[in-house]
Amino acid sequence: MEGMLNVCGIDTDGWLFLQQAEQQKDSICGMSRGLGAVHCKPCVLKSKGKPNGKKPAPEEKKLYLEPEYTKSRITDFEFKELVMLPREIDLNEWLASNTTTFFHHINLQYSTISEFCTGESCQTMAVCNTQYYWYDERGKKIKCTAPQYVDFVMSSVQKLVTDEDVFPTKYGKEFPNSFESLVKKICKYLFHVLAHIYSSHFKETLALELHGHLNTLYTHFILFIREFNLVDPKETTIMDDLTEVLCSSSGSSSNGSGNGSSNSAGAQNHVKER
Repeated sequence: MEGMLNVCGIDTDGWLFLQQAEQQKDSICGMSRGLGAVHCKPCVLKSKGKPNGKKPAPEEKKLYLEPEYTKSRITDFEFKELVMLPREIDLNEWLASNTTTFFHHINLQYSTISEFCTGESCQTMAVCNTQYYWYDERGKKIKCTAPQYVDFVMSSVQKLVTDEDVFPTKYGKEFPNSFESLVKKICKYLFHVLAHIYSSHFKETLALELHGHLNTLYTHFILFIREFNLVDPKETTIMDDLTEVLCSSSGSSSNGSGNGSSNSAGAQNHVKER
């Protein structure tokens, strides 16, 4: 996997802005999410969803859907072409390279608003009408705040991508048989983090003038997981309105989510738990 990150086209100078923004925000720089301090294993995690029967609060206007903001990107590159598997590149190598890079970029994107995502401001890991819960290695359901949930995600993914038995970097080392299923779980949880940034922290992202970078990262990530069917379309339905706007001009196919708009509208009728 060595030398593959630049092939993805997303691990170069285009994201230097995030590192610079990080350096300028002392309060964020001083905040550590303690990667490696959590001992949950995403490979055995479960995600369940069911209505809780409660009436949802009146839906707020989604600022991130405003045309003046959705058109903001840092590049006009055709991401549909970028995510396609290159000739003579092993599929697992391509998945590993991209997944690792997306993990670092999403982690960095979240860090720019992490000081605003606190246990008080985000008492649950909420995205629009859905609340996410963490499940530990024994399948125990854990209700946690959004920053705690992100800690669980990032520390667990960090352990996986640095595990030579899961993400091998040495020549001749084989990927495990469970590799694709692990990548799917990683991508599902990374999607939750991106969706939370849009749902709960887009105003802060806008104030930092980083919405163009967030849009670009989201578009690239969604087209990647669609290209290789890494996340169930039902899981991403909650953000289908944004996906349709951002990816419609990127040559994306519906890939099983063609009815996403109608499903999304129906999902607004009640709160879900996952």
